[in-house]
Amino acid sequence: MDNTDIDWMNHALLLADKAEAQGEVPVGAVVVYQDEVVGEGWNQTITLNDATAHAEILALREAGKNIGNYRLLDTTLYVTLEPCSMCAGAMVHARVKRLVYGASDLKTGAAGSVFNIIDCEQLNHRAEVEAGVLAEQCSENISRFFRKRREQHKLRKKQQSSGLLSDAD
Repeated sequence: MDNTDIDWMNHALLLADKAEAQGEVPVGAVVVYQDEVVGEGWNQTITLNDATAHAEILALREAGKNIGNYRLLDTTLYVTLEPCSMCAGAMVHARVKRLVYGASDLKTGAAGSVFNIIDCEQLNHRAEVEAGVLAEQCSENISRFFRKRREQHKLRKKQQSSGLLSDAD
């Protein structure tokens, strides 16, 4: 991990803040080519009513448009949370050279935590992986979001049981 990785992960964390502001799981991603941003994204599955609108997918789509090719050779994808299997598969198909992520995802991570799609010898492309860049900040971002969500859910249930809210509210 070098200062460049830290700088780009900080950029991804700012994108994660955009997701959180929209009520989305706070994950941000940025695709970098020759030290320039060519694509960025943040989770927008709820906003766009699209199960594929993960931060990584949106960043890869934008990078492909900006580069003019779906093959994103010699690029690095920075993302605040370890990619899921869908996003890892898209990275393999896009030929991303390097993945740098912050927090590990012990439930659905596909870059080594649960699955290892990124470095799978049966596939036609493998990416270098750097895990744990700003892991503490990235992990706390996700944890804080879900803590708030659980608190809101408890409050809502309490209000419903006391008659302050109807089930339809």
